[in-house]
Amino acid sequence: MIFQCDNISIVLVEPQGSRNIGSVCRAMANFGFSDLRLVNPQVDHCAHEARQMAVKAGNLLEQAQVFASLEEALADCSLALGTTRRFGKYREAFLHPDQAAEYYLPRAPHGRVALVFGREDRGLLTSELDLCQRFITIPTSDALPSMNLAQAVAVCLYDASRVAHRLSQDGEKAAGRKSLSSSRVLESMYGHMRRTLLDIDYLNPDNPDHILRAFRRIFGRSGLNDREVRILRGLWSRIDYIEGQRRILARQNKEKED
Repeated sequence: MIFQCDNISIVLVEPQGSRNIGSVCRAMANFGFSDLRLVNPQVDHCAHEARQMAVKAGNLLEQAQVFASLEEALADCSLALGTTRRFGKYREAFLHPDQAAEYYLPRAPHGRVALVFGREDRGLLTSELDLCQRFITIPTSDALPSMNLAQAVAVCLYDASRVAHRLSQDGEKAAGRKSLSSSRVLESMYGHMRRTLLDIDYLNPDNPDHILRAFRRIFGRSGLNDREVRILRGLWSRIDYIEGQRRILARQNKEKED
């Protein structure tokens, strides 16, 4: 095997076809991946059809972890890359599969990486892409841009294998890179940030995610470690304190006027 990929998870969100799940397992085995995570699968992932398509990778079906939500599936991941073809306001800075591999492979030894794939018929929702730090898109023909789920996984894993081989030949070293915070830690920070910015009227209460998504993209591109998260949470806490003092003073002044 050219490279170790035990710290890279393949996450399928609400997969709808047993054959697709089985084919994904076969592609994973082809390129040395073993951690499959299923979010609310719509079919039995161990069904006969899935096993037929998995061929000799049936053990990956049996070992697959099933989660109720994408947030739970990514809780222990330091970096998540979501695949999508829909280009919208909040989906900028797309990476092709080879570019993505160059980004996440050096980080994998320092924290679990997730490659997230959406539903066969409608992909990933915006709220699900919010949980991903970077986006992957596969350049396809405009005449038929949407790929089969298993084929999309295979393309991404092939590029991961190819890039890893090149990095190995070039003597690329991952040493010295910072260990990134897990999704659980990041989501807790984003929740704190949301409350703080709402309290100081920085966010529009009717649409707070409009600005929050921009912050998610900024922090996602930079990659935060635990120390940096603590620094940011310290900032939110300081803002909380100052806002609390301001409100107390305002209330006291109002009482004096009354």
